[in-house]
Amino acid sequence: MDLAQLGWTPHFAVSQQALFPQLTPARVCAEFRGAYRVIAAAGEFSAKVDGKFRHAAVSRADYPTVGDWVACSAVGVGSFLIHGILPRRNCVARRAAGTAIEEQLLAANVDTMFLVSALNAEFNPRRVERYVALAVESQTEPVIVLNKADLCPDLGGKLVALEPLAPGIPLLVVAALHNDGLDTLARYLTPGRTVTVVGSSGVGKSTLINALLGEEALATAASRAGDDRGRHTTTARQLVVLPGGALLLDTPGMRELHLWAGADLGETFGDIKALAGRCRFTDCRHQMEPGCAVRAALGTELDAARLRNYRKLERELAFIERKTDVRARAEEKQRWKAIHKEARRRARRGD
Repeated sequence: MDLAQLGWTPHFAVSQQALFPQLTPARVCAEFRGAYRVIAAAGEFSAKVDGKFRHAAVSRADYPTVGDWVACSAVGVGSFLIHGILPRRNCVARRAAGTAIEEQLLAANVDTMFLVSALNAEFNPRRVERYVALAVESQTEPVIVLNKADLCPDLGGKLVALEPLAPGIPLLVVAALHNDGLDTLARYLTPGRTVTVVGSSGVGKSTLINALLGEEALATAASRAGDDRGRHTTTARQLVVLPGGALLLDTPGMRELHLWAGADLGETFGDIKALAGRCRFTDCRHQMEPGCAVRAALGTELDAARLRNYRKLERELAFIERKTDVRARAEEKQRWKAIHKEARRRARRGD
């Protein structure tokens, strides 16, 4: 296979020649609990990271993720060993689900992100704001795909609700189950372009991908009766090649989405940032301070629910920043303890 069909660009070619000139480049197309599937010029192979790579990795984010370009060597028939990751153009990351304060990579080297939202009872503008923030922070092109239009009696109202939340971001309406509106996605699905599909469980991501593939390649499930809540069907991230040559990266549905440390909300919430610039005090928290332009705009220029969501995201990010700073100091302390311990051991041995 021509690597350009897989998204290979001069950026990766230069890195490959500089860092791993003797190894074979391949792209990660699937990840399964530490095991991988990769595609190289010679075809598709199973792969795993080598011992040196594993020893050097500090966190889960140091391991390959779907969409990564990796440097490999062959080990037997149909199997590769991964020795390194080529520098990423970008990556999509969130805080891992659960109680652990840890970064989870969802995808790497993505051009466009389809933010899929259902137009049925699961429709949630606040959730869309979170996904927009994820796309902006990941330095990908966001496109909001509103699925299940056939189940929406008030499409106009929902579009009006979303427009202030995503200025300048395309809003595309589809009914993937019936192949309606899919032609609007074609401009983003050009050969060699990588598009990732993200969204909550049950919004129809797998149905959308099956419709674009023209076959039932991914499992799907109907929403629960009674509350219209979605069900998980995708259980692993995977990269598939569409008939037209674009690369589509599916991700498991997310019940919760927390941004990762360092995310900047300024671009996603540009309206609030602009209003904050008119506040009397530069450190205004937009709560009880006099001369607050943000609070003054509530009900006219700014929706109260949008401000609440902005504050909630700010608190979440501040919490993660505090926790990761504490963890980083603890890890650095443990690293130096190990170095001193090894130095004492060598001194006793006379090395």
